[in-house]
Amino acid sequence: LRGSMDASQYKDYVLVMLFMKYVSDKKDPMIDIPADASFYDMVKHKGKSDIGDKINKIIGAFAQANGLTGVITVADFNDDEKLGKGKDKVDKLTNLISIFEKSELDFSSNRAENDDLLGDAYEYLMRHFATESGKSKGQFYTPSEVSRIMAKVIGISKSKSQTESLYDPTTGSGSLLLKSADEAPHGITIYGQENDNATRALAVMNMWLHGNPDADIVQGNTLAAPEFKDETTGELKQFDYGVSNPPFSYKSWMNGLDPNNDVYKRFDGYDAVPPKKNGDFAFLLHLIKSLKSKGKGCIVMPLGVLFRGNAEADIRKKIIQKGYIKGIIGLPPNLFYGTGIAACLVVLDKEDADKRDSIFMIDASKGFIKDGNKNRLREQDIHKIVDTFNNRIETPKYSRII
Repeated sequence: LRGSMDASQYKDYVLVMLFMKYVSDKKDPMIDIPADASFYDMVKHKGKSDIGDKINKIIGAFAQANGLTGVITVADFNDDEKLGKGKDKVDKLTNLISIFEKSELDFSSNRAENDDLLGDAYEYLMRHFATESGKSKGQFYTPSEVSRIMAKVIGISKSKSQTESLYDPTTGSGSLLLKSADEAPHGITIYGQENDNATRALAVMNMWLHGNPDADIVQGNTLAAPEFKDETTGELKQFDYGVSNPPFSYKSWMNGLDPNNDVYKRFDGYDAVPPKKNGDFAFLLHLIKSLKSKGKGCIVMPLGVLFRGNAEADIRKKIIQKGYIKGIIGLPPNLFYGTGIAACLVVLDKEDADKRDSIFMIDASKGFIKDGNKNRLREQDIHKIVDTFNNRIETPKYSRII
């Protein structure tokens, strides 16, 4: 694909092709593969002048049969600007199909339950291409180690049935939702909203590849137009569990929204609204409002939310007085794609919030291993954080009840 295409766009083509190959090999009875609409029908058009048009039609027919139009039809395989003209395009697409025909990529006996196929492919594409192209696509992806910690500290493992709900207002590629859902022993119902259309498409594909085709992933601006509402009251729908890794210090969070007249009352009772040029607290307050009365949540925030002044200090004080914050976990710097800044996990728990008189704090910023130009949490780091947090173990210079 190299040539006239931006490196950050490779994934649009590669992941759709991977998805088509995967569903064609798996032959899942829940998935409808129309005649002439599988990956193997693409193979028949290798070397032919209309290969790009035919690939589009095959993907389109499969998408239509499975309610995936607008999800897997985002990449145009007949785009001369991105793929070249004439024989150049024919050769490129023929080679691409040939790569996916390799025996190593036969998914018929592959189980997606335990190996995060699309997640791994996505992480690989992110690491090698999104960073190269200088675009910060990091907001689409939460490192799996961080996702696992988030799921474990909010206690999804204690969920009792599939009817309980898990929500991510800033879904990205869905990796955080999937890693969190993995912790639910009896399954869990997944909800997510993502602003970027192509990224929402990745999330829907990701859900399918992990046996969660029923996950409800919608597209739209969560702050200005949240899609999940209570059918009777029109208020924000509330969930049992919530996880989120919103874009850090998002500048245009007020687009389409007047926080002083928010119909969903997300900013009521906090004595201030988040600053105009920084959306960190807006996402935090949205998540708090989206949790049921005993709901549990965890959100990734830049460290600045813990100490910045003015309006943010007023809001922070109120959140603490309401008792919503169960704990705070400081993470090492440089864990996330697209940013080197240190972040923290803010752990929320509405259950008995009015009786809460302390916050459990962990400074886990020193426990990591260097991995190329990024830092990564090791198994022992994850275990230490989760064990310390869930058992409220106080360790000098590491954790404290405050």
